Amino acid sequence: MKEYNPHEIEPRWQKVWAETGAHKATEDTSKPKRYVLEMFPYPSGDIHMGHVRNYTIGDVTARYYAMRGYDVLHPMGWDAFGLPAENAAIKHNSHPAKWTYANIETQKASFKRMGFSYDWDRTVVACDPEYYRWGQWIFLQMYKRGLVERRNSPVNWCPNCKTVLANEQVTEGECWRCHGAVEKRDLTQWYYKITDYAQELLDDLDQLKGWPDPVKQMQANWIGRSEGAEVDFELIPAEGKDDGQTITVFTTRPDTLFGCSFFLLAPESPLVHDLVCGTEYEAEVMALVEGAAKVSAVERAQGDREKHGAFTGRYVINPVNGEKVPVWVADYIVADYGTGAVMAVPCGDQRDFEFARKYDLPIIPIILGEDDPLYPELNGVQERKVTTVDWEKSYEAEGVLVQSGKYTGMVGGKHSPAVDAIIGDLEAQGKGKKSVQFRLRDWLISRQRYWGNPIPAIHCEHCGIVPVPEDQLPVTLPENLDLGAGETLAECKEFYETTCPVCGRPAKRETDTMDTFTCSSWYYLRYTDPHNTELPFSREAADRWMPVDNYIGGIEHAILHLLYSRFFTKALRDLGLLSVDEPFTNLLCQGMVKDENGDTMSKSKGNVVPPSSVIEPYGADTMRLAILFIAPPEKDFDWDPKAVEGANRFIKRAWRIVWQLVQSGDANVAFDKSVLGETAMKLYRERHRTIAKCTEDFDRGQFNTAISAVMELVNAASAYLNATEGADRDKALCYGVAKDIV
Repeated sequence: MKEYNPHEIEPRWQKVWAETGAHKATEDTSKPKRYVLEMFPYPSGDIHMGHVRNYTIGDVTARYYAMRGYDVLHPMGWDAFGLPAENAAIKHNSHPAKWTYANIETQKASFKRMGFSYDWDRTVVACDPEYYRWGQWIFLQMYKRGLVERRNSPVNWCPNCKTVLANEQVTEGECWRCHGAVEKRDLTQWYYKITDYAQELLDDLDQLKGWPDPVKQMQANWIGRSEGAEVDFELIPAEGKDDGQTITVFTTRPDTLFGCSFFLLAPESPLVHDLVCGTEYEAEVMALVEGAAKVSAVERAQGDREKHGAFTGRYVINPVNGEKVPVWVADYIVADYGTGAVMAVPCGDQRDFEFARKYDLPIIPIILGEDDPLYPELNGVQERKVTTVDWEKSYEAEGVLVQSGKYTGMVGGKHSPAVDAIIGDLEAQGKGKKSVQFRLRDWLISRQRYWGNPIPAIHCEHCGIVPVPEDQLPVTLPENLDLGAGETLAECKEFYETTCPVCGRPAKRETDTMDTFTCSSWYYLRYTDPHNTELPFSREAADRWMPVDNYIGGIEHAILHLLYSRFFTKALRDLGLLSVDEPFTNLLCQGMVKDENGDTMSKSKGNVVPPSSVIEPYGADTMRLAILFIAPPEKDFDWDPKAVEGANRFIKRAWRIVWQLVQSGDANVAFDKSVLGETAMKLYRERHRTIAKCTEDFDRGQFNTAISAVMELVNAASAYLNATEGADRDKALCYGVAKDIV
């Protein structure tokens, strides 16, 4: 019997697959299609066990559907723009392209050694001009449709990365990449208007039956739909000035307006400086503004953080009772939500309650539960009787309105009769209206680093902002930038000096590049038609393969990549480029691979296990088997060398048994169930049980239990061989079982 030798077997068959094009999508429309895709990697070095797990799951899924007769599309590419390449180039006095393409070749060699079933003819590399040209083209189409906007606003600035970040890229006040503290700055930047699709992005989560519930919930929370009212507060003119104006707030609880005892502005509000300029309150207020700028908006908004405020000396009029309400600036109010102004109701909001306690402001009870000690005294009382309380915390539950004029006695709370009644009256008086707000903000795509897709726009003093003509795409990056000396695109005259395509006068090319997530937001569409030179992809090709049937990648991309991809799909649909509403039908978020101490493997921690440490002694199949068998794909697991040894022992045993079955079998003998004896029938029944079990488990993505079923079949085959002699063995059964095990 020939010994199991993975270093002879695996390369030999991989060569056969490559020569025969075994993994190419056939474009055979007579077959059902299956688009299997793993999130493409960033080429920061060789692949590690986290990659191996992700891509092994995708590979076995693709092979499964190919064996079931599907026309399978299973491509691979690289998300190749971004800061790591630029920083590595600076560190090694090299160029990002050189570093990136060298790592791509390294990773590609590892993928091939793993035997993954990719259609390499469809490879997409994000930093290739023939790819990012179409990213620029998509930008221009969105610009024409009004989905691109350039405006000045407070943005997230990472001092370490020296670039702005989208809200989605700030976690707990830190940069998603370097984990450094993020600051707020006022800058003019480019935005994709993802908010135009906020409601559809929220509603269509219900379509995603094949997505994990936690991912859908994370997206729903991030989109953050809130129903309530916009309420207008009139600013009382300052003494000697006629500067009265209206400040609008958004509130989900207009039923609590009678409890508004102070009014708050975010430090970033453009109103703040105008309100206090030249007054005795200016120094204290501006000191607060400066202090707030040093703390991230996320940290400021946290409920357990100490709150700081300053009085502006100004007042607004409460529209429901005409009372004067003092205007304060508070650092726990952020400009990213609502209007950046808040009606503070300390009796019903814990953060307002704590602020009122600190600065000795009234806490007016206007909503009570029947078990509250104040309820008997205030039940049915319409006029103000109690102006403050000695509670330990705010009352945030639903209850009955008190001290609330004609609304007293009504049930208060979100979606309550009191809410509807007060909104109706505000609308009738022209002082407010029903409104829906979203937490989601437009996607800030401007980046100030070199290694990214150039934004195709030109700034002309005479014509304003002019899109780069489509026949001049792609706008390519200069190759001679001295990154080591700190040179940027904004300092590279060779890049930014140009002429206006409208008037022909000297003009300046935009020097911001696009967020790298713009590259990964549509790459799955380019795979459907990767060699198209007229369009990013044809509608025919996109409609043939989309949506992706099985998408595999980490849950850490639940907001960034997955939300942006959904937006791109809907926008491109509305541009007439494809028909689907959603990009990914089924989403599998694989768990993390951890080291023996329970820490997630990462290059930054220096605790990665290289695939070569398993491939060299055992072969790729052993590694693939071990990583699928250790745990269900969605669960984290600790890397265990003993599991690798066990997987290798099983493969060797299966090899021996399959070899014996093949020697006893014959592919040319017709199978006849009626001639099987009792011993053969046991193996026959186990064979069919295994097929049914594996089919069910693969459809559910539970590969570890499918492997267990195959192990049981191997045991059954071994028992059959031990109980029979060569002449007594059924040749057709032996051959069929050997084929199934393999």
